Amino acid sequence: MHNGWNLDSQNPSSRNAITHIFPFERFDVSVIFSFAKQPNPKGSNHVLATGKIVSRTLCIANQKGGVGKTTTSINLASGLATAGHSVLLVDMDPQCNATSGLGLEPAKQHPLITNTPIRHSVLATDVEGLDVLPGSGSFRDADTLANSDQTATEIVVEHLRSGALIYDYVLIDCPPSLGTLTRAALAASNEVVLPIQCEYFAMEGLTQMIGVIKEVMLERPGELTFGGIVLTMYDESLELTAEVDADLRQFFGEVVFDTVIPRDVHVAEAPSHGLSVLDYAPRCRGSRAYTELCMEILERD
Repeated sequence: MHNGWNLDSQNPSSRNAITHIFPFERFDVSVIFSFAKQPNPKGSNHVLATGKIVSRTLCIANQKGGVGKTTTSINLASGLATAGHSVLLVDMDPQCNATSGLGLEPAKQHPLITNTPIRHSVLATDVEGLDVLPGSGSFRDADTLANSDQTATEIVVEHLRSGALIYDYVLIDCPPSLGTLTRAALAASNEVVLPIQCEYFAMEGLTQMIGVIKEVMLERPGELTFGGIVLTMYDESLELTAEVDADLRQFFGEVVFDTVIPRDVHVAEAPSHGLSVLDYAPRCRGSRAYTELCMEILERD
């Protein structure tokens, strides 16, 4: 094990190290990662513990950039659609990479701050069953969303939830931040998925992200659960990768997906062609990994 964050709970010094990185007791972690959804009697829609009926909505979030968040959003959305589900990918990142990564143009004004019904704002993709609610590169729109008060945020959440009910799955691609945009996305979701790169600094950032998730869970009890942690850019030739993998699984257990996403040049190339890697290079390692991740998510339904 490397120095600084050994997760051996039997070792007092290592226990102090992990509480520096993850300042939560194991009891708190079990509460954060509890699955509180009731049985799903409505097919594609889900009943939250609060009784609200919503689409299964996954927030793909991490405040650290470059960890594969947008790539994961695009490929999960494409994979779920390919599996026969109706899917809406919501681009809430002002960089609009989830929009352009599927060959689409960003909106002049972000649909979530207009009164236009969601169904009139979505764009169809070349993948059957997959629609995109495009992002907007407008600095004014980004500023409006980022500086919304609680009432305005609630309007955005309800606008998205009500307009997305026709879809089996909704995936929200968040910006790399802990600000209002990410909090609004978490509030509109019933699950959060964290892509994490296997490196030390990504682990440090996880602490802050979990803190924000916990705050949203407390603000909206029974509405948000933890979908899981997915390891991205996985390089099995590096010792650090194996150490991060082992430590995360030891500490978080089954919350970490079995599937890991390997480093694969095809995954990096696909967005430049406006395609998911499943369509760009269906036989590559990255494509197989994202297909397996989709299967895991479907099994956790």
